[in-house]
Amino acid sequence: MKSVLKNFINGILTIVPIILVIYVIYKTFMFLDSLLGNVLKPYLQERYIPGIGLLTTLVLITILGWLSTRFITGSIIKLIDRLLEKTPFVKTVYSVIKDTVHSFLGEKKSFSKVALVTIPGTNMKSLGFITTENLKSFHEPLSEHVAVYVPQTFQVAGFTFLIPKSEVEIIDVKPEDALKFILSGGMTSANGKKSVHENSR
Repeated sequence: MKSVLKNFINGILTIVPIILVIYVIYKTFMFLDSLLGNVLKPYLQERYIPGIGLLTTLVLITILGWLSTRFITGSIIKLIDRLLEKTPFVKTVYSVIKDTVHSFLGEKKSFSKVALVTIPGTNMKSLGFITTENLKSFHEPLSEHVAVYVPQTFQVAGFTFLIPKSEVEIIDVKPEDALKFILSGGMTSANGKKSVHENSR
């Protein structure tokens, strides 16, 4: 029975992560494929092949990206951008989405620096990510502060703290390794070799 139980547990440890990853990839693929796939299906009917919607979306995004660099089409896109930024309520949603996309894909990426901060009144430390280093334009008295996003364990939610620059320690840890470490509650070490704590020494 002990042997059977051991094999069962080994099976769970081996198979469950693979199944979950495949499921997530499948769901992501189906969502992206449906963006334009639902529009194309009525026209293609039986000729529609899963993946055409995703491919069309990627091609369309690439074409729009190219058009944004042209003078006439680029001017039109900029005009639409300004209108969205000035429309009540819409500007709030639009700016959040725009800034979030730029923070991950833009030239000045957020979450690229891992920060080690001390919890006030304790000797405990927490890992976070520098999201904004220039807070002066947001609020003048915060010119010497940085925004640090601290994710919560086992979920993508978190807290944003505005901390004096002198109290933030930037550590040489890859953002993806730090994120895995935080989301797993410290159970996942960086690359399976050294823990974040060891890398921070």
